[in-house]
Amino acid sequence: MTKYIATDTEGFGERLALLRKATGYTQEQLAAELGISRRRIAYYEAESDHPPVGFLTDLARVLNTTTDALLGQQDGARNGKLSLSPRLERRLKQIERLSPKPTQQLISIIDSFIAAEQLRGNGRAP
Repeated sequence: MTKYIATDTEGFGERLALLRKATGYTQEQLAAELGISRRRIAYYEAESDHPPVGFLTDLARVLNTTTDALLGQQDGARNGKLSLSPRLERRLKQIERLSPKPTQQLISIIDSFIAAEQLRGNGRAP
């Protein structure tokens, strides 16, 4: 998860936009993940300092953060633990449901990409 630390000078909309971008979502993708319109995401990023409570909990879940972080009360890490983004977690669960051969093929491909990045010096050792 990309680390994001809220500052006191940011409003909710700016924090939401920064958290959304830090997790790699476009407004359209975040809206689809939440089952709402892109226009609603744009509204909350631009014009709202008082989002509905139910919306906050859904946002926190999808952005892999806490409601406190969305409201500027703490940094964006959940309980100080590193965790997977919801999109990556969902894909890994889909991979786990595949039969053994395709699963092993995907793991081999992933391992190849990781090894290539480590050889270039851009990756960190696992």
